[in-house]
Amino acid sequence: MRARLAALFVPVLLAVTGCTDAGPDNAPVTREDAAQSRPSPFADCAGLTADGPSVPPATPAPGGMPLPQLTLTCFTGGASVDLHQVKGPAVINLWASWCAPCRTELPAFQRLSERAEGRLTVVGVNMRDTRSGAQSIGEDFGVRFPTLIDQGEALQRALGRNAIPMTVLVDANSQIRHVDVSGALDDARLTDLVRVHLGVAVPE
Repeated sequence: MRARLAALFVPVLLAVTGCTDAGPDNAPVTREDAAQSRPSPFADCAGLTADGPSVPPATPAPGGMPLPQLTLTCFTGGASVDLHQVKGPAVINLWASWCAPCRTELPAFQRLSERAEGRLTVVGVNMRDTRSGAQSIGEDFGVRFPTLIDQGEALQRALGRNAIPMTVLVDANSQIRHVDVSGALDDARLTDLVRVHLGVAVPE
């Protein structure tokens, strides 16, 4: 008799549990969830920063200014990145998926990262964007260089600029040598900027 009563109650209990369960397993899947479930198109940020304590240079190099003391999240997760410790020479590109000139120039930055491998580092900073939008752009345009996330526009404010796309050229001493807000850059213009401001010759 007890066994028969238990058999009757179990389906009822399961039904009640299913109706009241609001856990993650029953939550609707959003575009953000879908993007996070896909492998990141961007490289990991490990190795972007110099070894040693988180201390900015005591004095800027002549003609330059230090990178702002900001801590940004890597798109792939893991440890956050102290921006002022990013090893130069480096080209930092601020972009967003909704910015048409950004989409135009991103492939040129990817090609620069490939052509200049071992000579300088290309780093992306995704601004005021959705994860799914940035993920899709990375996948569609074949962007592979490490990318940081700056939803609060902290880097723009620190640099006193509010335009994107924006390109920041950083020398071997992690000093900012040039900030470009002239619009979408192509391969030739990027090569020229890197040569003039960083003294790095990039093969064609």
